[in-house]
Amino acid sequence: MSIKKNLFKQSLTGDKPLFGLWMGIPDTTVAEIGAGAGFDWVLIDAEHGPFDLNSVLHHLQAIEPHPVSTIVRPVEGQTALIKQYLDIGVQTLLIPMVDTAEQAQQLVQASYYPPMGIRGLGTSMARAANWNRTADYLQHANQEICLIVQIESVEGLKNIDEIVAVDGVDAVFIGPSDLSASMGYIGNLGHPEVVSAIENAFKTIIAAGKHAGVLAVTKELVETYVAANASFIGVGVDAALLANATKQLAAEFITNADSEKSAGY
Repeated sequence: MSIKKNLFKQSLTGDKPLFGLWMGIPDTTVAEIGAGAGFDWVLIDAEHGPFDLNSVLHHLQAIEPHPVSTIVRPVEGQTALIKQYLDIGVQTLLIPMVDTAEQAQQLVQASYYPPMGIRGLGTSMARAANWNRTADYLQHANQEICLIVQIESVEGLKNIDEIVAVDGVDAVFIGPSDLSASMGYIGNLGHPEVVSAIENAFKTIIAAGKHAGVLAVTKELVETYVAANASFIGVGVDAALLANATKQLAAEFITNADSEKSAGY
């Protein structure tokens, strides 16, 4: 058995953006529904979603049968945690709150086997290596890792030239929510200065030969970032989709029912 290819990493080099769904609900049925919806990728958000290592594993197992790539965002870029995620089969990591090139370099070290990094070997217990039944895993694991660092602060933007220059970083994701707060426009992801900062960051990322990503909350913002040559864009969040749809449905019928009662029907 040969090593599993990282189709997300391969697809980043294509000529069209990849659209994805954010997953924050730690329920495998929700994961199956999202994975089967037709997105290019899904992201398991263990930074803000209530996931632990075991629930991330269960999500990976639920998503596995579907033709969709999986990204995992851990709560932070701890070396030991990255090792565990890679061992359970994660190939693409999005690490939040990266402000400096030194942080990015530490993440590269944690994500790759020697000589490129310091990732520890434990393939006999690793789902990623099919418990040592993937004969070429150690020889080819590094080339199937996709490391995405997330810049989401003014400090990170100041250091973006150095961050994108770090060898082993495949892509840079700009986090609009925290960036808007850092810039003084908390919650206003569409503020012209926030959007302009993201577009300028994309230019730097792309000029360095790396891939740019972002989460967009409206169709207008999606179109803006497609025009700015984003390689991958998150276009929805499972919890938000469920919350908004149920609120709208309830409002439609509860409002109508109240109106009918007041009219004497």
